[in-house]
Amino acid sequence: MSSSRGFVIFKTLDRLQCPLVQPWGCLLNRRLYSQTRSGDGGGGGGGGPNFGLLFDIDGVIVRGSRILPTAPEAFSHLVDASGQFRVPTVFVTNAGNALRSEKAEQLSKWLGVTVHEDQVVMAHSPLKMFDQYFNKHVLISGQGPVQEIANNLGFCNTTTVDELRTAYPQLDCVDHRRRSLKAVNSSPITKIDALMLFGEPVRWETSLQLLIDILMTNGDVSGTPTAPYPHLPILACNMDLQWMAEAHMPRFGHGAFLLCLEALYKKLTGNDLIYTALVGKPSEITYYHAETMVQEHARSIGISNSITKLYAIGDNIHTDIFGMNLYQEYVRRHRRSKKHVSMQGARGLDLSTHDFKGLTADQCYSVLVKTGVHNGAEQLLEHSPRDFLPVESKLQEPSLTVMCVLEAITNIFKRENYR
Repeated sequence: MSSSRGFVIFKTLDRLQCPLVQPWGCLLNRRLYSQTRSGDGGGGGGGGPNFGLLFDIDGVIVRGSRILPTAPEAFSHLVDASGQFRVPTVFVTNAGNALRSEKAEQLSKWLGVTVHEDQVVMAHSPLKMFDQYFNKHVLISGQGPVQEIANNLGFCNTTTVDELRTAYPQLDCVDHRRRSLKAVNSSPITKIDALMLFGEPVRWETSLQLLIDILMTNGDVSGTPTAPYPHLPILACNMDLQWMAEAHMPRFGHGAFLLCLEALYKKLTGNDLIYTALVGKPSEITYYHAETMVQEHARSIGISNSITKLYAIGDNIHTDIFGMNLYQEYVRRHRRSKKHVSMQGARGLDLSTHDFKGLTADQCYSVLVKTGVHNGAEQLLEHSPRDFLPVESKLQEPSLTVMCVLEAITNIFKRENYR
C-alpha cells in the first residue's frame, strides 16, 4: 500500500487506527489511555503489573534506520510521567553486529524514552553463559566491532576472519583483485579451538572459504585438510533466513549464510555440520536469558509482583513466534519434570547451574505484527532453521495477530486490565 507525499493512510482494526504510511519524521500524538497514571489499574494488584514485554526491533519498531509510525506512541504508554518504564520491558533482537550499549542508545533516540543496555538482548548475548570457551582460541565471523563484542561477553583469546585472511592471503582466491601470495606484516595464527559466528559477514565467499578451511584442518590452516569428525565446536548466533530493512521485500539474514555453510560442509565431507550452540531467536536459551532480564528490570523499576506472564511481539513467524511458543513448551515441560530439560539450541550448555533459578513466568504469549517480514500472505515454505525441524504447526501460530506495535500494546493492556 502506498500514498502520495504528505498524506497518511489509515486502516481501522478493532476501532484502532494504525497508520500504514506516514511521512518520515512525523510522530503521532494520539493518546489511547488516560494521561493520569496513578497505580497499575490491574494486571497484578498494588505491586505493579505481573507481566513483562519482549520486543523484536526490526520490522516491529524500525525498518532499517526508519522508525515505524506507531512505535513512539506505543512506547509512550509503557512509561510514567517522568519517562521511567512502568512495565518490565526487554528488547530481543537477532542483530549481532553491535554492542548492547549502542543498540540501547539507538532505541532511546528512536522511541523518545530512555532504554538501558540491561534491557537489550542481542543475538549473541546468551553466549556469556558458555564460559567453558572463554579462554579458548576462538575464530570470529561477522561484521562490526566483533572482537569488542566477544571481549564484553568474556571471550579472551580471539581472531577475526579478516586477521586470518591477512595471515594467509593465498587462501582467499575468489576476488582476483585481492589475490595475493604474500602475507602483509602478519604473524602465523595459532591453532583455532572453536568458531563463533556472530552474523552475516560482508564478504561471504571469504568467510565461507576460511571457515571451511578451519573445519577441514582441525583449526590449523597451515596443515593438511583431513576433515576430522566430529569437527571443532561452533557457536552460532542469529538464524533469521530473512529480515526486513528499508527495502519493500525481505533481505537475506545470517540464517542464509549458515545455510550456505551447512550445504558446503555436507557436500565436501558427506557429514552434517553440527552446532555446539545456536543462540538468538528461535532458540529457547535466548528467551530464557530474556526472561532473566525481564525479572531484573521489574525489580529495578520497583515492581514487587512476580512476573508470571510474558508477551513477545515480533514480525517473523519462523523466529519470533516459533521461538516464544517453543519457550512456552520448554516452560511447560520443565514445570512437569524434576529433571533438567534440554534445549534444542544449547547442546553445549550445562543447564544444571542455570535452569530456572529465580524465574517465575508460566504463561508465554506470542504476538505477530504485520509491519515486517509477515504481511498476511500465506506462507507455503518452511523457513525455520535446520536444527529445529520438523516444526509442529501449532508452534508457528501466534496467540494474537495485529496490524502494528501500537495495537499490540493496546490489546495486551486490555487483556491484562492494565492502564
